[in-house]
Amino acid sequence: MPATLRLAALGLAALALVAAGMPALLRFGDDAFLALAVAGAVAAALAARLPVADARPALILILGFGLAMRLVALPSPPILSTDIFRYVWDGRVQGAGINPYRYVPADPALTPLRDALIFPFINRADYAVTIYPPVAQVFFFLVTRVSENPLAIKLGLVLCEGGTVLALLGLLRRLGLPASRVAAYAWHPLPVWEIAGQGHVDGLMVALTMLGIWFALARDKPAAGAVLVALGSLAKPFALLALPPLWRPRRWGMVAAVIATILLAYLPYLSVGMGVLGFLGGGYAEEQGISGGWGFTLLRLWRQGVGLFPHDAALYIALSLAVLIGMSLRFGFRRARSPERSLRDLALLILAFLVLFSPEYPWYALIAVPFLAPVPTMAGWVLTVGSLGLYDVVPGDPQFSFETRAALLIAAILIAALHDAAMMRAGGAGPVPHDAALDRGTGVAPHRSAIVGGAPGRTP
Repeated sequence: MPATLRLAALGLAALALVAAGMPALLRFGDDAFLALAVAGAVAAALAARLPVADARPALILILGFGLAMRLVALPSPPILSTDIFRYVWDGRVQGAGINPYRYVPADPALTPLRDALIFPFINRADYAVTIYPPVAQVFFFLVTRVSENPLAIKLGLVLCEGGTVLALLGLLRRLGLPASRVAAYAWHPLPVWEIAGQGHVDGLMVALTMLGIWFALARDKPAAGAVLVALGSLAKPFALLALPPLWRPRRWGMVAAVIATILLAYLPYLSVGMGVLGFLGGGYAEEQGISGGWGFTLLRLWRQGVGLFPHDAALYIALSLAVLIGMSLRFGFRRARSPERSLRDLALLILAFLVLFSPEYPWYALIAVPFLAPVPTMAGWVLTVGSLGLYDVVPGDPQFSFETRAALLIAAILIAALHDAAMMRAGGAGPVPHDAALDRGTGVAPHRSAIVGGAPGRTP
């Protein structure tokens, strides 16, 4: 069978799996939904690896099916998460000329803004001001000026995904890899369900972050890339993880640009002073088990096996931060680097963060999905697909306990990471060797279309 026909068959199968996802969840439970998602991920991985002779028809098929999957997921009810109602509410509050960080939704001052479609479904309405940073707030405001409807938020975020896809295509071209690799993102079930299906603002964060990475690595504009990543962090702070591997020693202008971007973004909301931190600065750490340590899967497992010790949460956080800071310094000051090496560093840093701090919401893993196109790893696939197994939506659904599922996911990620490391040591996906042509002043490879240390089209 010609590669194009095989690609079309995979696309039809993946689309059918998406169409069956929500009915399967509601009728058969969370495990059925996860099984369909895993099958969809297999289709995405196969499509990304499929050798195609003609790139244009393949790309049209991949993007066409990716869009079709999102159109199918768009009408899905917000039963996996209710965050989208807060997005609409924040946009509505700003439309009324009120700072979204000033009042909790249930405050009597906002009574005139309440309705029966949005307000009753806002989570933490009676005790938490918004947690979302300024760039997310601007997005909410702009979209709700068109329509104060969750569907409008979803459509806006799907449009943001166009930026992610464009950035990935640019990075693939820079690395000399087939454009068909973009199927790893376009068909991946996590963005289909969490962005198009549930409308998580992480879609905006991912788009800005990937555009920043594209500017820094493919267009050799590190300052512009750093600004875009900083804007991404103001949609969701996870984007800050992308900055260290993009850092170039002695380029202090990048640091100044990031700081200036953050300060300017917060400026319009400073009428509430430190209240601009929202719920993030007042109660979130306690609610999510961060301050007490119960929000970290690895620490919970340690406590179950060894017991609870004084200050173990503080020690765990300190050790985890030390690991991440050490990795950041190593990646940021690496002399011999290339676009592929930087992307690998980014993917590894994100993986380490998600394992160590284990934010146990599936959509938090969205930031790891785009890297499966240029630098695929088994650990990345396990993390991004397996995170959907953390859902417990259907009451009475016979599942393993959440604790067991979280532990199994962490174990599977670590096993996959060991497999990836073994493959690298064996030379199957080894690190990029030092290239004598590297610019000694910046540590960045000169612009060329091939991968440094690898042949075009070869799986890293």
